[in-house]
Amino acid sequence: MISVIVTYQIKKEFIEQNKANIEKFIKDFEKLDSSEFQYKVFTKQDGLTFVHHSLYKNEAIQKQLLNVPSFLEFQKQRDEIGLDGKAQIEILNLFASSDKDW
Repeated sequence: MISVIVTYQIKKEFIEQNKANIEKFIKDFEKLDSSEFQYKVFTKQDGLTFVHHSLYKNEAIQKQLLNVPSFLEFQKQRDEIGLDGKAQIEILNLFASSDKDW
């Protein structure tokens, strides 16, 4: 299993566009086999900080998701015009889980 957390802050004027871009790629992700991955997006209390947490059963499904066109466009816009600072990427190692499927 692969678990990744990406945390980033958005410029205030880009918040609505970022949310729209996220909604678009999530709709595309919903068309895929969700038994192979989980993808969740959170916002922190400041409303400017987004946290994406993804779980992939293997590298093949991770690669498939990361190459969905709407996800690539989200990343491009976020990185080129939306980011306020740098995104932080963390790889997590599973220690224990109550969910036996993972």
